[in-house]
Amino acid sequence: MPTYRSLFAIREFRVLFVNRCVVMISVAASALALGTITYDATRSPVLTGLSMFGGPLVSLVTSQLLLASSYSVRPRTALMFQMSGALVSDALQLVPGMPWQLRFLLLAIPYVVNSMFSGTQWAIVRDMVPDGSFILARSTMNLAANGMQVVGWGIGGLALIWLSPRGLFLVAAIADLMSLLNVRLGIRDRPARGTGGGRNVVRRTAAVNRRLLGSGLTRPLYLALWVPSGLVAGCESLFVPYGHSGHSGHGAIAGYLFAATAAGMMLGDLLFGRFVPPAWRDRMIEPLRLLLAVPYIVFLVSPPSFAAVALAFVASVGYAAALPLQDRLIRHADEAVQGQVMGLYGSGMMIWQAVGALIAGAVASWFPPGRAMGVMAVASVAVTVALVRGLRRSAPVKRDSSGELPKLVVDRSAG
Repeated sequence: MPTYRSLFAIREFRVLFVNRCVVMISVAASALALGTITYDATRSPVLTGLSMFGGPLVSLVTSQLLLASSYSVRPRTALMFQMSGALVSDALQLVPGMPWQLRFLLLAIPYVVNSMFSGTQWAIVRDMVPDGSFILARSTMNLAANGMQVVGWGIGGLALIWLSPRGLFLVAAIADLMSLLNVRLGIRDRPARGTGGGRNVVRRTAAVNRRLLGSGLTRPLYLALWVPSGLVAGCESLFVPYGHSGHSGHGAIAGYLFAATAAGMMLGDLLFGRFVPPAWRDRMIEPLRLLLAVPYIVFLVSPPSFAAVALAFVASVGYAAALPLQDRLIRHADEAVQGQVMGLYGSGMMIWQAVGALIAGAVASWFPPGRAMGVMAVASVAVTVALVRGLRRSAPVKRDSSGELPKLVVDRSAG
């Protein structure tokens, strides 16, 4: 079994790990700042949820047009574009007196860029780690993300007690700049995996996406990765309104809830990525998906703050189910387009987080935030149960006569 020592012996992996940490500081700081500004200005759960999770809706269009760019641009250049998009957006958020409507428009900048190159990082990781190490590498990167979310959400929630949201945007912009320099100086330049651009990129993107989403092997995997967790993200998008509904120190409560979810994700990735034997990973997909949603059903009765934080922590351990699902996705797809395969996963995940936030905000317009969170959790459980049969097609026991997993072969020149 691969170890953390073997991963961190790879210099570029260390660079990407540090970069992931810094990026998540930026994401947490900017999201909490914008969510607070929006709720203070509008008192709308829908708009607050969209301000924190709605940016990926931009990817709903652009990922269908530009995702093939993940293998037509040099990987290091693609990562630098991603860092630059976030830097421009967060720096512009520092302009004083900007109306919240314009702040919403700025959300589009990083997500347009991310929708083009969202699979690049994972394609680089796949290249740099030894065979059999991808799950551990992926879980380790998730640990970086979730660990820094604990720091970002927790400190951000406390900082809002004495700092303005603009101060958090400044922190985010500094983190973006550090990430950009880190990628430029620490990642080796690699050739692009493919060539071509313009309408060829659009055609290739559409053709490969159709194959991936039309396959009985990969479609259930994408749905299982996107929908249940997206509905739970809707629960999380209501943390700020929940903190305002009868809880003192509302900024800190929301920050604690976000920090608890990040800590739970970190624990799940640590246990599942490093210590759970491979034979057990696939068996735990459905139990972990149920764990992700069931604790939020308790929010139907509006638990006190300490119980809410504990429930959010326990539930988020269930996010670890994404690790074996991602591994199946990689194993069932042609190596030539694995960047786009993972890019479609990343774009779809962010889109469903935004959709979940939108649905949750709409439900919260009719019910108190805690009750709306419980409704979203019930919906997540229902989707998880409905997808059990479809996931059986991609289970590791399904092998061809050569003993290999069946692959969905996609011609990257299609279209």
